[in-house]
Amino acid sequence: MDLELAQLKQGLQTEHIPYCEAEPLSQHCTFHIGGPADLLIRPADKTALCRAAALCRAAGVRTYLLGNGSNILFSDAGFRGAVLDLTGLQPDIRAEGETLYAGAGCTLARVCHAAQEQALSGLEFAYGIPGTVGGAVYMNAGAYGGEIRDVLLSAEILQPDGTVRTVPAAELALSYRHSALEENGGCVLEAAFALYRGDAQQIEARMEELMERRRAKQPLDKPSAGSTFKRPQGAFAAALIEQCGLRGFRVGDAAISEKHCGFVVNLGHASCADVLSLCEQVSAAVLQKTGIRLEREIRVVE
Repeated sequence: MDLELAQLKQGLQTEHIPYCEAEPLSQHCTFHIGGPADLLIRPADKTALCRAAALCRAAGVRTYLLGNGSNILFSDAGFRGAVLDLTGLQPDIRAEGETLYAGAGCTLARVCHAAQEQALSGLEFAYGIPGTVGGAVYMNAGAYGGEIRDVLLSAEILQPDGTVRTVPAAELALSYRHSALEENGGCVLEAAFALYRGDAQQIEARMEELMERRRAKQPLDKPSAGSTFKRPQGAFAAALIEQCGLRGFRVGDAAISEKHCGFVVNLGHASCADVLSLCEQVSAAVLQKTGIRLEREIRVVE
């Protein structure tokens, strides 16, 4: 791996693509957990991202695409390879009629504000989801009855072979917290959202209403990766966890939130091992008492 990384670093230097070594991933995710990445690469635009990905392929270095890190649990050992940080991409949001285009590194909050300023409705549900456009498409992010698949028209995808293709939403197999990108390894460069004309003030009011609901119910004051478990069919993970008397249950500094049982929070110095142990114990307890198996929604990256 050292020779491969040396080749990659030389290529990045030649292309003037910034990177850093042994970067703590705890500083790049909302859980504040994770060891170092061999390399963290921060391309400034889509062209640099495509070039950086090509250099990684040529050097034989494994990669991970990182947005806002809001649904990620990084290993305590870190990541052997190169993390491509999409948040360094220059923001690119534009409206063409009722279609809103946004680059993969744009935060959903920024995209929602841009839609509101153009009096375009349909994305209000996404306001407050702490992720980027790329991550939202990759996992079909959703909240308050809405999902990305409801508004996604198409996505510009950097494919594993290095080609770039605009893919209609129907080909992305968007389902509950899933897309075909998880299997085919594609990288979102840009997304196009099909919205509709609305009243800017009403759109803003709806966004603020949903944000206030988040503040009231969710532990936004503590590091977490959002909802920890997927919603089981016919039930709610938070309610099942509470029914089992697990509110506040902790392993090390990882704990079930006192405010919302669907969240595992970092009380200060939680490790990846703490979180995984807690999730396993909670899932086992819920299964034993209710017969329902909880599955993690957060993605573990090793």
